Amino acid sequence: MQQSIHNASAAKHSKNYSTFDSGALAAWVNNSVVLPGLGKVPGKLFLKDLLGFTSCEMSINAMMPGGGMPFHHTHVENEEIYIFIHGRGQVQIDGETLDVREGSIVRVSPDGVRTWRNNGRDTLVYIVIQMRDKSLRQYGLTDGVVVPDKPVVWPG
Repeated sequence: MQQSIHNASAAKHSKNYSTFDSGALAAWVNNSVVLPGLGKVPGKLFLKDLLGFTSCEMSINAMMPGGGMPFHHTHVENEEIYIFIHGRGQVQIDGETLDVREGSIVRVSPDGVRTWRNNGRDTLVYIVIQMRDKSLRQYGLTDGVVVPDKPVVWPG
């Protein structure tokens, strides 16, 4: 898979973290990936390799008005979470059509037959997170550990 990143120099890696500046949401349309059988897909950027994720895949996406995923698909083992940040669109899962907009969050199991489109007037901006279905063992307060004797101090 090839990716074209509008802000490729903005990645930083350190021992315990990595960062990437994705730029303004309006610039996300300038990213693209080349997917086998589909060719160039505009407005999509996968982050796993860019940031060194070890537990999930994530993509940032910007779909122009009238655009849409050109096929239905499922996944072998990953569930997906779609977080809609801007615009309006529709997601189709197992033949049911859901209207989505800024603030909508949709989870789809691996077997869910899905596709989506932008049927609004603005760019549909969203994040997709993929992770192995039924793999979460700890979360929230059960996974967080307070570091004692480490007061929070911010630079002036």
